[in-house]
Amino acid sequence: MSARRRHNALQVLQVDCVQIEGVQPIRAAVFSHFSSHFKGVSLDRPGVEDLTFSQLSMVEAGNLIRPFTLDEVKQAIWDCDSFKSPGPDGVSFGFIKQFWNEVKDDFLRFVKEFHHNGKLTKGINATFIALIPKVDSPQRLNDF
Repeated sequence: MSARRRHNALQVLQVDCVQIEGVQPIRAAVFSHFSSHFKGVSLDRPGVEDLTFSQLSMVEAGNLIRPFTLDEVKQAIWDCDSFKSPGPDGVSFGFIKQFWNEVKDDFLRFVKEFHHNGKLTKGINATFIALIPKVDSPQRLNDF
């Protein structure tokens, strides 16, 4: 396939039997198609109005808002699969465990900042989604 033909193929996409051309229209169609896959479904859920719950003591309630300890942070990290990565940088929990003595102060500072501010750093929950073709020559969005 020539470079020009390959370039043109990247600017044409078929969505629901309609051919879409151009980078921006294709981007919008891809976003719309895949965002619909990740939307929650509204369900009619039972209420809790008639249920009775145990109440926390003052000490228990106070424990819910106390700052995290280094041991609690370490335990949370050790409970994670070593091959998983908590962020898009690819640094795995195995790496964090291996170099815990070097990074523990940074982790504790991060957790304390979250506890104090009640907000996570912008982008901490960022996710990358890679479209992987299901067929040799994908022509439709459903081919990914």
